[in-house]
Amino acid sequence: MSSTYGTLFKISTFGESHGPAIGVVIDGCPAGLTFDTEFIQHELDRRKPGQSRITTQRREADEFDVLSGVFDGQTQGTPIALIIRNTDQRSKDYGHIAQQFRPSHADYTYQAKYGSRDYRGGGRSSARETAARVAAGAVAKLLLAQHGVQIRAYVSQVGALKLDKPYTELNLNLTEENPVRCPDSDMAGQMFQYIDETRKRGDSIGGVIDCVITGVPAGWGEPVFDKLHAELGKAMLSINAVKGFEYGSGFAGVELYGSQHNDEFYTDETGKVRTRTNHSGGIQGGISNGEAIYFRTAFKPVATIMQDQDSVDVDGQPVTVSGKGRHDPCVVPRAVPIVEAMAALVLVDMMLRNEAAQVGRTTKQAEFL
Repeated sequence: MSSTYGTLFKISTFGESHGPAIGVVIDGCPAGLTFDTEFIQHELDRRKPGQSRITTQRREADEFDVLSGVFDGQTQGTPIALIIRNTDQRSKDYGHIAQQFRPSHADYTYQAKYGSRDYRGGGRSSARETAARVAAGAVAKLLLAQHGVQIRAYVSQVGALKLDKPYTELNLNLTEENPVRCPDSDMAGQMFQYIDETRKRGDSIGGVIDCVITGVPAGWGEPVFDKLHAELGKAMLSINAVKGFEYGSGFAGVELYGSQHNDEFYTDETGKVRTRTNHSGGIQGGISNGEAIYFRTAFKPVATIMQDQDSVDVDGQPVTVSGKGRHDPCVVPRAVPIVEAMAALVLVDMMLRNEAAQVGRTTKQAEFL
């Protein structure tokens, strides 16, 4: 099982939902980065369960400990190991599905691949694993911030409720002002009520998270196979419950003519090359062009619902699966920091790889920009 992502800035996550702990090893973080523990904990707090009545009521503090790689508040250039201990497991909630396959879960496919599975909360397939990603992504954010890169995600859709405004017309500073993490207060209220009503019916609903990245200079990305948008897509699709990814104009772009879709270049008053439109989503030829990078990620309804469903057991016999345990009726409010974390991991890796693209890369890029 591959649990490693990245080329130069590389992470390996470990642990299961109902095991003693989860964690991450970060390899390739440069030395000399101020290790801001308060910021990292803040990012974990944004993802942790039990934030409101529309999220799972599992109670985890998600406090982390540093095992290696940091000394006197600074990264050392050596592997950084972070651990988050599980404290509120209720494994008995899953005893009834030890021999059953829950619809649309990884139960059957894990059994088919490995011949066994940890049925307690899904084991390794649980979204609990994403806490380790958020911790690693927070470190990546600290490094990116030194280069002026800012990553901001928000909920743009829950079920059929969607924001009609583009990100340029939204105040993204309002995203954290409500439990849904939608930067429009009126829509956030509607979304909250919709999710809560869905929860009361014992059902679940999906949604969409938009992400906007600013401050990325032109030149980040590795054509041919490691295109920047391809790596972002892979990173997003590796998140639990993600079913779709699009960047820039996405699927809507097929309705435009090339004369409408092309982003024309111009030189602004500072001498910087810009584009008049941004249908490309800040990426051309798999490489950042200096404009804002934006993409959308679609999440399916959470597979565990508090209703009886038909399925089969490990012997292929028909059974009725009853939903139990503590689960999110809609995953997108807590997935916002996960999307940001995975975007940060992609970008910091591309930033470090870009340093090796040319002899004297840093000097030449500064002169060009």
